[in-house]
Amino acid sequence: MQVGMDVFFVLMGSAMVLAMHAGFAFLEVGTVRKKNQVNALVKIITDFAMSTMAYFFIGYSVAYGVNFFSSAAVLTGATDGDGVSFAKNGYDLVKFFFLLTFAAAIPAIISGGIAERARFRPQLLATAILVAFVYPSFEGMVWGTRLGFQDFVTSIAGAPFHDFAGSIVVHAVGGWLALGAVVMLGARMGRYRKDGHVVGIPPSNIPFLALGSWILVVGWFGFNVMSAQSVEGITGLVAINSLMAMAGGILASLVVGKNDPGFIHNGALAGLVAVCAGSDIMHPLGALVVGSVAGALFVWGFTQCQEKWKIDDVLGVWPLHGMCGLWGGIASGIFGLEALGGLGGVTFLGQLIGSVSGVVFALICGFLVYGGLKYTLGLRLDPEDEYRGADLSLHHISAYPEEDTHA
Repeated sequence: MQVGMDVFFVLMGSAMVLAMHAGFAFLEVGTVRKKNQVNALVKIITDFAMSTMAYFFIGYSVAYGVNFFSSAAVLTGATDGDGVSFAKNGYDLVKFFFLLTFAAAIPAIISGGIAERARFRPQLLATAILVAFVYPSFEGMVWGTRLGFQDFVTSIAGAPFHDFAGSIVVHAVGGWLALGAVVMLGARMGRYRKDGHVVGIPPSNIPFLALGSWILVVGWFGFNVMSAQSVEGITGLVAINSLMAMAGGILASLVVGKNDPGFIHNGALAGLVAVCAGSDIMHPLGALVVGSVAGALFVWGFTQCQEKWKIDDVLGVWPLHGMCGLWGGIASGIFGLEALGGLGGVTFLGQLIGSVSGVVFALICGFLVYGGLKYTLGLRLDPEDEYRGADLSLHHISAYPEEDTHA
């Protein structure tokens, strides 16, 4: 009964995080221009399929040294293979499903940054490389035993690097990988004029953007709470901390973003990104502070990217996932301390080492992967196709074909 409950628990968590990919899709659909909405939808669903293949055949083994090339009887725990043992009721299979949904979030994050001008197949190849080799390498270091990373951090800092639900492993890694992709692609046509003027490109559909945010918010409680991966390990502290961080992110972005609906809906996500790492050890008031800082940080980071640094990150995935994820990893070493009402078991130095390691790893890999593809296959649509839009250029249909027929 206990094993069966754990299987069901993790399966429901997998389904909730799977649903978050619809949130990624509609957040991008609502932000990009109408001529690129179909491409946003197609990218997210095909990236998930490619991620499944890459993680099943290669990535999961890279991270944890486990493969699924045994009989179904062995995989479901009905019998042991030659030196291979799986948990009863197929628990390890739903665990793979759950962790796959995390792995597939990496290309989903990057998709928003490179929207409106990336070629389809090179981007899909990048997904395969990232989910098969890059992401699981760092995942295995933090959530597994690869390279003795956690032992190294413990020997220096006195405690291992703590990242309960992936502020660094998923979000910061995805966000800093995206920075390399965005820089390698360059800005969209007409975004920045030679005289320094920034041409505004407003979201195409605020209701779709809001829908995407809401889907992500709901799914996030599976992302965070069910990272316990067992019924016995579940705790309401993760749920309340996620809630408080989300609320703090919304209210901070409301104030700093001056009522802008895009900032407000992304502010909720910023708070949730930041609280992932320490959601199981912080006091709710600490989570509120972490989420509030993240909401303000996203607004500042997005504005700096677009207006000052001329980094055309369409959905602001580097500020949202990269910056706020980094903040969340470090913040766990502050608000997770017993002195500030947390449960302890972490150190500031350990969190700093782990967080910076993830950022440096992702930044280097992002430039290597996308730089390599840029100078071999090419990453960007040609100017005519970009002007027409990815929908017609790549998929030969627009988001509103009936309107095109009448026109």
